[in-house]
Amino acid sequence: MAHPPHASHGDPHTPDARRTQGHTPTHNHTHGHDTDIDWAEMAPHLEAQAELFMPLYERALAWLGKEVTEPGLIVDAGSGPGVVSSLFAETFPGARVMAVDASAPLLERARQRAERLGHGDRFGTLAGELPSVLQELDYPADLLWAGRSLHHLGDQRAALTAFAERLAPGGTLAIMEGGLPSRFLPRDPGFGRPGLEARLDALQEEWFAQMRADLPGSVDEAEDWAALLGAAGLQHARSRSFLLDLPAPASERARSYIAATLSRLRDGFGDALDPDDRAVLDRLLDPGDEAGVHRRADVFVLAAHTVHTAVKPV
Repeated sequence: MAHPPHASHGDPHTPDARRTQGHTPTHNHTHGHDTDIDWAEMAPHLEAQAELFMPLYERALAWLGKEVTEPGLIVDAGSGPGVVSSLFAETFPGARVMAVDASAPLLERARQRAERLGHGDRFGTLAGELPSVLQELDYPADLLWAGRSLHHLGDQRAALTAFAERLAPGGTLAIMEGGLPSRFLPRDPGFGRPGLEARLDALQEEWFAQMRADLPGSVDEAEDWAALLGAAGLQHARSRSFLLDLPAPASERARSYIAATLSRLRDGFGDALDPDDRAVLDRLLDPGDEAGVHRRADVFVLAAHTVHTAVKPV
């Protein structure tokens, strides 16, 4: 189970990817686009997003470092290409980190990253579908992290229970779910109808709901994470949100990420996208247009992700 925006870490929540690893593909013909995700194809985008969002993850892991003391084993459930897995290895130098994902190509990228950053001797990978693959862990986890991967599992309540079962007594489960949609542009970019990103948000919410409905064993669940963590037998639920604020003028790396994200939205939504909004996106994505995201001075990246934690009773 990988993720963009999470992904992906960080979950892109963009509709044009095709999933070939893990779940059986399903197709949403009603809305005009597929809800399957090819995580291996998404790898460069996932890495770029996670690297751009590194300040947010650093703050989240620093907070977890105050919650969890000297973990022996950290499991990154839905690790994707391992950007945050390696950050765990850096943040907790005494811990062994296990990256878990359904995509073998993404896990190979995670392993290569860990070797490159000097964490290879404390880094392992485990390939298989969440949550059942966690039964293959040799030891229970002191910290189990699921960064925007839980919502790719059909029965989230059952998955949280399975996650909790793989914790050591006193161990912490941390999930990153929810927050606020990313923003890149002023409400009125100077052409087209104001509020483009809010309309894209609405389309992404439709796609996300359909993606959830298409998952095998999908169960509708109110996203009361504290209650769900409690139902999994965990205690002391806490939540905290972390901000990414990359102000204008955006760096070239940020501009590349913005352009890639908007391009995936434009190409993925198909006929569901308003023709006038498509024309605006075409102009925003034109590298030669002074009003496009590659050149304009007022583009930025602003986002917030929320982490929910709870502890297994001793």
